[in-house]
This record gives sequence, C-alpha cells and structure tokens, in this order.
Amino acid sequence: MSALRVDELQRRRKRLHLIGNAHLDVAWLWPCWEGFAAVKATFRSALDRMGEYPQFQFSASSAAYYEWIQHNDPAMFEEIRARVAEGRWHLVGGWWVEPDCNIPGGEALVRQALLGQTYFKAQFGQTATVGYNVDSFGHPSSLPQILLKSGLSSYVFMRPQPHERKLPARTFAWESIDGSRVIAFRVPFEYGTSGETLSAHIERCAVELEQTASTSMCFFGVGNHGGGPTRANIETIDRLARDSQVDLVFSSPSQFFAEIASSGTSLPVVSEELQHHASGCYAAHSGVKQWNRQAENRLLAAEKLCTIANRVSGLSYPRQLGEAWKKVLLNQFHDILAGTSLETAYDDARDAYGAAKHDASAAIHQALQAIAWRVGIPHADGSAPVIAFNPHAWPSRAHLELETDGLAGAESLVDDQGDALPLQTVRSEAAVGNWRRRVSFTVDLPPLGYRVLRGSSQTTPTPAIPTDPNVIENRRWRLVFDPKAGNAVSLTDRVHDCEVLGAPGGRAVVMADPSDTWGHDVLRFQQEVATFTAVRVERLEHGPVKSVLRVESHYHDSRLIQDFALIDGLDMIAVTATVDWHERHQVLKLRWPVRVRMPKATFEIPYGTIERAPSGDEEPGQTWLDVTGIHERTGEPYGLSILNDAKYSFDVRGSEMSVTALRSPAYAHHDPFKPASWDGVAFTDQGLQRFHYALLPHAGDWRHAQTARRAAELNQPGIAMLDTFHDGPLPLSASFAEATPEAITVSALKLAEDGSGDIIVRAFETSGQPVRGRICLQFLDQVIEASFKPHEIKTFRVGTGVREVNLLECSS
Repeated sequence: MSALRVDELQRRRKRLHLIGNAHLDVAWLWPCWEGFAAVKATFRSALDRMGEYPQFQFSASSAAYYEWIQHNDPAMFEEIRARVAEGRWHLVGGWWVEPDCNIPGGEALVRQALLGQTYFKAQFGQTATVGYNVDSFGHPSSLPQILLKSGLSSYVFMRPQPHERKLPARTFAWESIDGSRVIAFRVPFEYGTSGETLSAHIERCAVELEQTASTSMCFFGVGNHGGGPTRANIETIDRLARDSQVDLVFSSPSQFFAEIASSGTSLPVVSEELQHHASGCYAAHSGVKQWNRQAENRLLAAEKLCTIANRVSGLSYPRQLGEAWKKVLLNQFHDILAGTSLETAYDDARDAYGAAKHDASAAIHQALQAIAWRVGIPHADGSAPVIAFNPHAWPSRAHLELETDGLAGAESLVDDQGDALPLQTVRSEAAVGNWRRRVSFTVDLPPLGYRVLRGSSQTTPTPAIPTDPNVIENRRWRLVFDPKAGNAVSLTDRVHDCEVLGAPGGRAVVMADPSDTWGHDVLRFQQEVATFTAVRVERLEHGPVKSVLRVESHYHDSRLIQDFALIDGLDMIAVTATVDWHERHQVLKLRWPVRVRMPKATFEIPYGTIERAPSGDEEPGQTWLDVTGIHERTGEPYGLSILNDAKYSFDVRGSEMSVTALRSPAYAHHDPFKPASWDGVAFTDQGLQRFHYALLPHAGDWRHAQTARRAAELNQPGIAMLDTFHDGPLPLSASFAEATPEAITVSALKLAEDGSGDIIVRAFETSGQPVRGRICLQFLDQVIEASFKPHEIKTFRVGTGVREVNLLECSS
C-alpha cells in the first residue's frame, strides 16, 4: 500500500481523545480538609505518572486547589508549574472551583472566573480556554456569555445526562440568552473510571464515536475522592491503541476543541438552558443557601461603598474582601452549595460564610463612617441626625429600621428639604424598657447615595385601625385573612380596582418527598400530604409607617409564623416567615395563585431571566419569579412577582406559583441505598429558620413593576445609622452614581484586581430588550454611555478615561 494511501486512511480514522483527570470533590462525604488531602495526593500521583510515562497528559481544574498546593507544598507546586510549561499538564475550568451553576448569583459566577483566571495568569502565565463543570447539576442559559467574556470559548459538562435532557449531538454550539456562543461537549457515560472498568468504558466511547461524530473525548481516572489515572490505566490505553479501529490519543479538552474548530464541522445550535438533574438540590439545606445569598450581597455592597469611600475620604480599600470572596466561592462547590454533603461539612461552610459576612460587614461600616464624617451636619438643638444610605445606582424608596437611644421623644424625621417623614415605634430587640427604642420609617434615597434626616417633635397622622382584626390595609392594598385556615382570602389592588388572588393565598402545603438528598429523577413534587392549619391570626403593629398581621399555623410538630406587613409608600406586601420544622422526607411550599388567564412564568437566573412553561416542574431561580397574564375581570395584562432573600426553588402550575421553603431529606443519602432504619439518621432543615419574601402585584408585566430592582432592594437593603454633628464638604444629600434607564443595573463597583487603582463598573441589561444605557459616576466626574443588547453584561474600566473590558478586567 502506498504511503499516500496510508496517509489518507490515517486521516479518515476517527479519533478518541483520552482525557486523564481526577474529579475532586472538595467536600461531599468528607469535610473540606480531607478533600484537600485528596487533592494533594492526586496531584502528586499525576506528577509521578508523568515521570514514568512521557505520553501521558493530565487535566485539572479549580484554582483553589492549586493555591492550596502552592501554600502547603511549594516544591510540588514548582513541579506542576514546570509540567504546565511543558504542555502536558493542562489548566481547565478557569474558575475557583467547579460550583453549582444554578444557585450562585450572576456576579458570583463572574468572580469564579475572575479570581480563577487571574490566579492562573499570575502563577502559570496563561489562562484556561475550556470551561469545565463536569459534575455540576445544571447550567443556566445565561452561562455562555459569562464563559466567553472570561476567555472560555468552550465548555465541558456531563449533567443533565441523555435520559434527562436530549441534545442533538455530544458536541454542539451553546447559545446564551444574549446571543453569545461557546462550543459545548457533554461527557459520555462518566467522567472517571477504575482500572477494572477502563477497557469497557473506552469500548463504549469508541462504539458511539464510530456511529456519530469524527472525534470525541473519553475521560478516565479515579475520581470523586481523587486518585487520578493509574499505571494500569495508562498501560491499558497503550495496549488498546495498538488494535483499536479508532485513533486513541492521550490528549486534553483544549486539543479536542482545537480539532473541532480546525475541522470546520458545522455544529447544531442549542439555545436553551441545560436542565434538569437532581432538582431537589435547588432547595436542599436552606442554611447554606441563605448564607450564600447573604454573603454575596454583603460583599457586593461592601465593594461599592468602599470604592466610594476610597475616593471621597481616602479610606484604604480593604483587600480582605478578596479573601472573603475566596471563602464564598470555595463553598459554592457543587456538593456543598447544592446541599448534598455530610452534616459536618456544613459546620465548615457556616464558619467560612460567617467569616466572609463578618469581613464584608466590617468593611461596610468602615466605609459608611468615613463617608458620613465628610458630610457637613450643622448642630441643631433637640434633634439627632440619622444618615440613610442607598447601595443601588437608582432612586430607592427604602423602609428602614433603627435600634437606638438617640431619638428619644422624636415623633417624626425631617429630611434635608424640611419634609416630615412618619416615624413609628416598633417592638425593640432589647428588653430594657425605654432606654432603647426601635423605630421604623420610609425615606426616598438618591441613587447610590445618602440622605441626612433629623429627629423632630412634629407629629404625622396615624391611619385608623380596621375594625376587622383579620384585615390590614393602607391606601394601596387591602389584605384579608381567614382566621380558621390562616390563608389570605383576598388581596385587593385599590389603584387598579381588582382582586389579585385567584384562590386563597399563602397556603403552607406539605408535600411527600421520598427521594434522596439530590431528588434524583424528581421533576416535580406531586403528592400533597396536608396543609398547615391556623393557630391564631393577630395584629402586631399598626401605625403611620406599617401595619403587620401575624398568622401562626402548625402541622404535626412544626410551626410556621408569617408576618404580613403593609408599608406606607411601598407597592408590595412584605412577609417575614419563621419556620420551626420537625418533619422528615417532606417538602414545605408556600402557594400564591393569581387571578389571570393565559399565564406566563418568568424566573430570574444568574445574570438573566427565562420564561418557562407553567407545568408544575421544580425549577431553579434566583431572587424573583413572576406570573403575568390577562386579568379575569379587567381583561388587561396583570401579574404578581414574588421576591425573596434566601430561596432558589420554585414551581408554577398554571397561574399558581409556589416558593419551596424547605425540604427535609436525610443528609448525603443517595438512592438506591436505604438504611434498615432511619432512626439516628440526620435530616436536613430541622429546627428554626427565618427568611423574607414579598408580594409585588402589578399591572402590565414584571418590567413595568421594576421587579428586578425591587428584588435587588430586598437583598441589598438600605442602611440607617445614627450620626453626630460635624463639619464636612459633602451636602446633606448626595448621589455618587446613577444608571439609566430602568433596564440597566450596576451590579458591581470595585477596584481592579491588578492593584492599579482603576475602578471597575459592571452593568447588565435586565428587561431582555436592547437599550442605550447611561451611567453617571458623579464621584469620579465620569459618564459611561453604551448600547446594551438584550441581557448583555458589560464591564468598564475607569482610570484616566473609560474603556470597555471583558469580565477579566482586560481588553482581550
């Protein structure tokens, strides 16, 4: 046979890229420090195999793991650095860890890439080009934009698997909601193997390859608790390669994607989210979900306020915020944040999130004090100044509460324009008589700015108390409860003269949940077991600022308290929910039906929104969901948004939406195993938890209601503090930054990671429509103007001028 003929046959042979790897769970059935030991042992093994087999290549993700090795074993780290430079050790992922991809907020996913890629560039002189989340339990349709804008033009994942989500091919172009595209690859069968199963695994991949594409990947190496490729693995591959009908090559994901790109192969396009796998993870372990939401928002608020304080007062920017982010990002690892780890693993997570929240809170109060002391507040007898801050780059009507002994005798607050604001004394957190006083008030705050208020003896009118003890109402709403069932039987919109509810709302429904911790193979919770029944309905507060009605109900040994508040000047009903839960293998849902037909269900996802069919399936979401349709009486568009500060799991059945408040499987229980007895087994979400949600009824759709902004205000609320009299160059009210129009949200304002002192501004489009945006940075005397595509994320670097950069804070 001629050399030319052999060459042609060689080109026609299909190629299977063998990817040596080790899936490393930082925590799962072990705590994180055991996970670190597994990382170290696995990396050592991979280096040893490289010394023994010159053809062997290894791929590993997660910058956090490399930083651990760098600090703990510098000599090993230098070996890894040499192998990376040689081109046999491949950096993949580019993120701090392989996180859950549904639960972190959009900016947290950006920080996974920012910190991960920045570390790789600093330590290895290169960044990853392949996104890599092989074991994460779902992937939002906004993710390709985040990947592409952080230098990751391709993506490797495994879940959902073919029986959960059909795809046109293993390799496809995945299109984001903004139009960005990456090449995606779904791992065949499994991401790792033991030595005994490798031959069969390669054979399965080879057979599939011969029937479909011209090239594919096959992943091998002992994983989960580490291990990586073994001598037997490598020698098995060498033996199989001699007789295989396909070309078996030791390779890397980047080499595979380069072959795809150079082949000119036309790939099918997938323009949808990649869901669902393990739907129970959206609600599993309420604690870690809430810690994550709180830490993310506190860090983002701290960065904004510290950036302003740095420019306004010269306060040093706290670099510990970067270390706090690392704690948060590490605990977004998929088995931690998804709620599927051992109970003891959450002791570490709680402490890490707590440390991050503490550092963020300390930075916030340092910044507020620094800014406040630059404000000129002239002395006035008989009054104490209060300064209220808005962390958002839009005007905000904030409901604030302040526990203080500095407003004794004050009946109202007077703003910088001389207008009196109602002040209401509410139940104090302290039991010390009149020494401390807790006050409640609403105030209009300028965009990303502050306003100084003064205590005053001027009185404001108090509305009459409704005669019906089961009713709270104000100028905007009338909310009526059934004292026997504890449900809301009516919510009247007085502006639009219509009933919001299609049936009793606020029903606390208990659903059966016999599934494992992940909720494997569960698409929806269908079996309703019971409904909480009312113990009492009572009025807690009534005054010029807010009226609060408490509904207390119970089911078996569990208790639920919901405090419904109507707040003057706010177009929503605020709810504080306190649950004391003592049930097993059950789910608690809070149901709210809307009086509309032809409903459309919209969910917030990380840096985007998605419309899903109102099928009753359990769905992941972020800070809000909405049902909008045609009102049954008025015939006009109308809807209801539900905002929350701690939950990520929801369902919509027709026009009824539900917040999954909690679910209580056993910790780290994986089907099909069933213990002989559940006695002595630890179950999730036992005991007390508290969270907040809000009902935002609206004419038109969620865009008209500014749902995205209202949800952001719930999660990053305004801050009030008692101040003193002092001189300063700043006025009694000021705005430092403002984004317009309403569809533009400034999500991050921070100093650049490179230490240059430049300021990074990140903004995104929230309405799903093209818009021309304008961001005025008054504290820098700069204006940013840019056109945003629907759902587009833009990052700007502000130094001597303004330039647009990618998510890694550089031009390319």
